[in-house]
Amino acid sequence: MKKTNDLILQTVTKVISFIIILFSIHLFFAGHYTPGGGFIGGLMTAAALVLLLLAYDTKTLNKILPFDYKLMTAAGLLIAVLTAAGSLLFNVPFFTHAYDYFDLPLLGETSLHTAVLFDIGVYMVVIGITMTIIQTIGESE
Repeated sequence: MKKTNDLILQTVTKVISFIIILFSIHLFFAGHYTPGGGFIGGLMTAAALVLLLLAYDTKTLNKILPFDYKLMTAAGLLIAVLTAAGSLLFNVPFFTHAYDYFDLPLLGETSLHTAVLFDIGVYMVVIGITMTIIQTIGESE
């Protein structure tokens, strides 16, 4: 199916996708103290990618983001499982996370958690699964 001139949709999509991805990053990092985290951040990022997919096509999206989403899912799952199981190495209960406060140059005193690694894994799994499902549905049409 040949696409018609979607100049307005494509132009607006560039701006909106950027805003959605910035908001998803905010939700990702806010997830330790307020609602959010890897799951909702991953869904928002996947929504931005689906918007790009609708405005352009699969070939264009693959040129911009040449990811194999199945490998992304596997890598994210591995990161999440290893982070959760890492607590067993220190003889503490499963899913026990560690944190400490660090003085970072631009951010000042900030607490860093090992839960961020787990959230990165969840983030990657959600994006990978969502995009794999969307692309599989799109290929069948």
